[in-house]
Amino acid sequence: MNGTSEGPTPATDLDRSVITQSDESDSARADESYRSAFTAAPLAMAVVDREGLVVHANDTLGALFGSTSEQLIGRVAADLVDLASDARTWHAYREVLRGRRAKLRCTRRLKHPDGPSAWVQVTVAPLADGGPGVLLSVADISARRQLQARLRHLQMHDPVTKLPNRTLFFERLTAALEAESYELGGTGRVGLCYLDLDGFKAINDTLGHREGDRLLAEVAERLTRCADQAGYGRTSAPLVARLGGDEFALLVEDSTGTDQLAELAESVLTALQAPFDLAGQRLSLSASIGVVERHAAGTTATGLMQAADTTLYWAKADGKNRWTLFDPERNAHLMTRQALASTLRPAIERGEFVLDYQPLVGMSDGRLRGVEALVRWDHPRFGLLAPNRFIALAEEDGSIVPLGRWILKSACRQARRWQLDHPDEPPIFVSVNVAVRQVWDSDLVADVAQTLAETGLAPHLLQLELTESAVMGSGGRPLRALQALSDMGVRIAIDDFGTGYSNLAYLSRLPVDVLKLDGSFVRGFQYEGGDAPPSPADEVIVEAMIQLAHRLGLTVTAECVETAAQADRLRGIGCDTGQGWLYSRPVPPDRISELLGSVAPVGPGQPAVGNP
Repeated sequence: MNGTSEGPTPATDLDRSVITQSDESDSARADESYRSAFTAAPLAMAVVDREGLVVHANDTLGALFGSTSEQLIGRVAADLVDLASDARTWHAYREVLRGRRAKLRCTRRLKHPDGPSAWVQVTVAPLADGGPGVLLSVADISARRQLQARLRHLQMHDPVTKLPNRTLFFERLTAALEAESYELGGTGRVGLCYLDLDGFKAINDTLGHREGDRLLAEVAERLTRCADQAGYGRTSAPLVARLGGDEFALLVEDSTGTDQLAELAESVLTALQAPFDLAGQRLSLSASIGVVERHAAGTTATGLMQAADTTLYWAKADGKNRWTLFDPERNAHLMTRQALASTLRPAIERGEFVLDYQPLVGMSDGRLRGVEALVRWDHPRFGLLAPNRFIALAEEDGSIVPLGRWILKSACRQARRWQLDHPDEPPIFVSVNVAVRQVWDSDLVADVAQTLAETGLAPHLLQLELTESAVMGSGGRPLRALQALSDMGVRIAIDDFGTGYSNLAYLSRLPVDVLKLDGSFVRGFQYEGGDAPPSPADEVIVEAMIQLAHRLGLTVTAECVETAAQADRLRGIGCDTGQGWLYSRPVPPDRISELLGSVAPVGPGQPAVGNP
């Protein structure tokens, strides 16, 4: 060690001067390179100060606006690229200028001075060196937008008919329902014609899908012409769309009412009536159309389409080749029917059904001989429902089997209770209606045998009623079931007799004990007070049926007996029992208990027993 310190040699003033001059030279060269790159860049750019004025602009930006870059200096940048056209973008731009927001990016459509307008993407961001102001860049995206537009058109249009497809239709429909057009001079209403071609599947299957597509394309052309004619003199024509398969829709925005939609639907039916030339053949075609028209406010796209679909179904069910207007009352009935159908089986399990009983009275002495059990549904929402509201539904979905089994057991149990409570009175029989499906879908014979055994009711005190159309022509299992029930001692009755086959010769070969004459015959008899003229033909027919029935060993019950005059005539021609409001409406079981032992009025001018 020699005592000297080792390390970097201190810089002299001359060294510092040389370094400073070198840095300034490098900075100048870098700045010059930056300016050259900025000026020659293919991306249109400008430097904008904190006041929003252009400080520097490159040649590309000048060319975009048909000027030189020098001519843009001092211009308001927001005006050049239309940043003040909407409040949201303008606010965001001001925030970037003030340094409170990192970046703004938006799309604008600019009018080129020498040609068509161009779509551009505008970006505003702080300068990279942190200097005052911001960098504004403008990228031409017209080619990209055109490609997107072509792709969207392909995505939103049906390739066969070139019409708007389901996606575009619902987009337009939703926009029409959300637009407050009434504030802009519109009607605030919307209309829809929803159509389905009748029998198109058969044409498609016969001639092939290629010819089927040709037919769809020709249908689309005719629908478009109808829409154009409907839109003549109006703000816009209806939108025609293919929703899929052979389903089309015509959407009318700002409709003027149902008359406009009805006229459009009629024009469509007329246009489709002209024959189509297809595969060397002239084909006729028709359509069914569901028409809906309503206020746009409060309407959803789903709700409108459901109404249109329901109405189209009505048009099909009513015979096709027609248009049908949506009916709220008819729809409410349908919705109620669907609601009942969906809750029918659970209602049986919950015990929501009750039985009323209508007396069957001997015509000769006026005494109570039996009762018919009539089921009611004590619905928690719709109240007490008569059988005509739900029995058909039960037959359709098969719930008539468990419901019928419950009715049978409840009625037999009640008949046995009456018998035990009134031991001094002749026991009355109970009549229970049986649907054909109960015979096919269940072991009715076993159900009856088990019920009689459980309740202790004698077989001859049970009467099973089947409709005439169900009994006539019976063979196989139904006939064997009826025969087994008859052999058991159960009475078999034909309900509503006279409305079906009325084949008494065939009837003689069936195990039937009772005929219940349909009420339409009884209503033709002489009424009290001359309210309606007599119908001699009805009396002759009824008398003949009663005589023939008696010769076959059958008894006859007349339904719908409402006046003493009717009862007198029926008794005079030999009818055995009567049922109707003259004697009693259907009543709860306790009212039947009160009637046991009483004598029903058979003479004119006396009050009816059992009526409140």
